[in-house]
Amino acid sequence: MKDYIATIGLEIHAELKTSSKMFCSCKNDPDEKKPNTNICQVCMGHPGTLPVLNKEAIKHVLKIGYAVGGSISDFTEWDRKNYFYPDIPKGYQISQYKYPLVSGGSLAGIHLTRIHLEEDTAQSTHDIHHKSLINFNRSGVPLMELVTEPVIHDAETAVRFAKELQLLLRYIGAGEANLEKGEMRVEANISVSKNKVFGTKTEVKNLNSFKAVEKAISFEINRQINLLEKGEKVVQETRGFDENTGTTFSQRLKESSHDYRYFPEPDLPKLKISEVKDFSREELTALTPELPWVKRERYFKDFGMTEKEVAVFVESREIGDYFEQVIKDNPQIIKLSVNYILTDYLGLLKKEGKDILSISSVNFSKLMKMVDQKKLSSRGAKDILVMMIKEDNDPEIIGNENGLIQKSDETEIKKVVEEIISKNPTVIDAYKNGKETALQFLIGQGMKLTKGSANPELLRKLLIDLIKKD
Repeated sequence: MKDYIATIGLEIHAELKTSSKMFCSCKNDPDEKKPNTNICQVCMGHPGTLPVLNKEAIKHVLKIGYAVGGSISDFTEWDRKNYFYPDIPKGYQISQYKYPLVSGGSLAGIHLTRIHLEEDTAQSTHDIHHKSLINFNRSGVPLMELVTEPVIHDAETAVRFAKELQLLLRYIGAGEANLEKGEMRVEANISVSKNKVFGTKTEVKNLNSFKAVEKAISFEINRQINLLEKGEKVVQETRGFDENTGTTFSQRLKESSHDYRYFPEPDLPKLKISEVKDFSREELTALTPELPWVKRERYFKDFGMTEKEVAVFVESREIGDYFEQVIKDNPQIIKLSVNYILTDYLGLLKKEGKDILSISSVNFSKLMKMVDQKKLSSRGAKDILVMMIKEDNDPEIIGNENGLIQKSDETEIKKVVEEIISKNPTVIDAYKNGKETALQFLIGQGMKLTKGSANPELLRKLLIDLIKKD
């Protein structure tokens, strides 16, 4: 079985973030709870209505095209993709066939075939009141379709690619791409063979989580191998994925492009990209932020982060932006900030149900500087952080009000050390006899007496000095 080669190509649909739908002025709101609210005669396919192009949706796709290094078509048009299903009110879907907006390019090391723009379908629900219901709020929402070359050979690579696309969409503001909400859907074309000739492929549709993508592809590869090992044939078909059983199941025979009877959409004008100033590379790249893979490399190089640390700061643009505001013009607190954000702050935010801006970057930065300047112990900084998350305030004020500012007054700390020595003669003897852990106990006692406010380095020095004199 190890001699088989899996070949995988992905088709990924992603809803785009625009104020209105693709061909009408209805609101594009993925969070609308009331069904069939954001609809009109155009997106419901009433006779005599005319579609109008959504400029922002086109800009989103072009920005993605430039980001992945694709070839932008100067001439493009829309086509009617004809098929009948209850969630297609017109009996056809307006899509792009012969002239996609973007051809070629690559993402996460995977070569792309094309990226085109179309309209989404309505949502069908089959498990309410034993009836099938249709919500047309989604019908006509701008939908980007990205098709990869069949160059993926395992489920892990497919998942990695899908995650990088999700990240790209979020970074440039093209969409949230939440799989659990149906804003991004993954379809995998899978075949196996023992040579470089492609085997018969199956398409697994509508995978709505990264876990489902990995499990469905892995199962389908093994299913096809088992069929071939038994001398049976793989049928070219469309299959679904059952998350409860972790298995794929047959849905229908796979259609070919000619089954859809594509022809140019007569109600939409042809489009020349070069004739629209807002579509120029200069205009769109100026609006595009630093891309995820560029930021990833910069964090490795400039901040010396580990892979796990980089992943957190890059995968959440909000956390990454916050971190950069904290360390702005303060390179000496980079490592401290990484540590406190990852090990303390994010955990507190999750516990309190708050967002990253609960503590202003200015105050967080000041807290890190106080630790760096040894005005605060690690324990004191953690205590202040807990207070700051409840009410964002200057950490120095909080520290003074709660006696947490680290004391470095030698006379004051010397009194504490003398008290510790007088109360712990047995421990002192143990230390004198070579037990180093005894010193740590004594330092702990000092920190306890000062409620964590003593400078531990000074405390250690004075303890050693006075014990030697004793």
